[in-house]
Amino acid sequence: MSRIVDLEKGRLIIAAKRGFRNWVGHFGENFGVHTKLSDLSLNTLSYLAQAKDKGSFYLYDLIMNLESLGSGFDFNEISARDKMAVIDRYLFLLDRIRFECMKRLGWVTRYPGENLSIVELVTRFEEVAPGLQAKVPTLNPTHPGYEHFSSLHAFDQEAYIRRLIPAVLNKLKT
Repeated sequence: MSRIVDLEKGRLIIAAKRGFRNWVGHFGENFGVHTKLSDLSLNTLSYLAQAKDKGSFYLYDLIMNLESLGSGFDFNEISARDKMAVIDRYLFLLDRIRFECMKRLGWVTRYPGENLSIVELVTRFEEVAPGLQAKVPTLNPTHPGYEHFSSLHAFDQEAYIRRLIPAVLNKLKT
């Protein structure tokens, strides 16, 4: 009996394997098509959240492999249009990484996109990003700023959450 092969699924598995290749070597964890940010160790999340040179490379490398643009080493060689697409996905993914860090620290209870795999966040970016970017993470009622946060309008709530990012990054360094 012949098997039906989902070519798109197979392509995605191969792209994810290529994209996570450097992650496996550096972070020493297993990553795959279904890996969510919640599956990553706090050390890996912290490293990526800092958005320093190497951390950015790992995200660019993943995104470029998933989008069939080569590896992260080729970033400077791709077209301006492709660079912008990679950067858009990078910033979107970086937000989710930082929100996951806030969740691990107990600062937020949930955030938009936490139910999607890392691969889905990148490959379905055009479909999911607009809706997810329009939503604000839910600040934990136990957070000291919760009362003020809950009195703000949605736009100001997003700004409030973003102002927490430096404190999160400092907390993760310790």
